[in-house]
Amino acid sequence: MLDAFTRHPRSVDETYGEHMAVAWSFAFPMLLGGLACFVHGIFPFLFTTTGSRCVKLLHTRIANRGCKSAGVDAQVPNWAAFDAVI
Repeated sequence: MLDAFTRHPRSVDETYGEHMAVAWSFAFPMLLGGLACFVHGIFPFLFTTTGSRCVKLLHTRIANRGCKSAGVDAQVPNWAAFDAVI
């Protein structure tokens, strides 16, 4: 039973607590970005770039996760195709 809670964190070289902290560090910005998008849908003049900035930031974080320990240079995506404002 305990293995169900630790198998995935071990696979990404984290403890259960470390994995929870990392997951929550993604969850809170996603929740806030989603709320900003919801409000933006009602009031289009508010939070005009908050959702897209949140997506870009989190994508960069997840894409570069583990790069330093692996000796790989951080990759910054080309956002030209994603410059839609949400």
